[in-house]
Amino acid sequence: LGDVARETGTVIIASLFEKRSAGVYHNSAAIIDTDGKLLGKYRKMHIPDDPLYHEKFYFAPGDLGFQAWQTTHGKIGVCVCWDQWYPEAARLTALRGAEIIFYPTAIGWHPSEKKEFGAAQHSAWETIQRSHAIANGCYVAAANRVGHEAPAGGDGIEFWGQSFVCGPDGEIVAKASVDGEEILLADIDWNRVTVHRTHWPFLRDRRVDAYGGLDRRMID
Repeated sequence: LGDVARETGTVIIASLFEKRSAGVYHNSAAIIDTDGKLLGKYRKMHIPDDPLYHEKFYFAPGDLGFQAWQTTHGKIGVCVCWDQWYPEAARLTALRGAEIIFYPTAIGWHPSEKKEFGAAQHSAWETIQRSHAIANGCYVAAANRVGHEAPAGGDGIEFWGQSFVCGPDGEIVAKASVDGEEILLADIDWNRVTVHRTHWPFLRDRRVDAYGGLDRRMID
């Protein structure tokens, strides 16, 4: 992958099943810059245990925190899949200076539920990530899986694809199809991040002295 990054002048975010030691594994992403060198890695922080997503059996929670890396093409942050539902993850990544947050993802419908819940589920997925872009004045890029995976004895999951990139105002600037593998291209203007954070200064106006309860599971 380092050779590919160097030959094409691209930054590569590579998802991987990281073996840390015997019995300790992470759902991780490696960040490789255009010179082919490894900038760092991110370990998925939020580990789900949902129907057909029994990740707590396989993965330990990440312990590297939320990060951002200065690449040749801009300062990027990376979170993984289930992390995309958490405003705290996006906010802490943005506070590290990320101008775009990438979410490698594998999410889809349970075929038996698609008719009743499918549209709302997809809308929620897209909306939460667009809201991260708005609230943090950055771009968001969600790369989702396509296709159908059916384990023995079940209907499996129909991954809904529709990878997309949205800008700091939350508008979608590029979007892929539901069921086809493809290369998605989007034009990025880093000046829009500066303008958005200047005119909608959410990061400036945060009441950091008032958020102490966020470090508690619930406020009873």
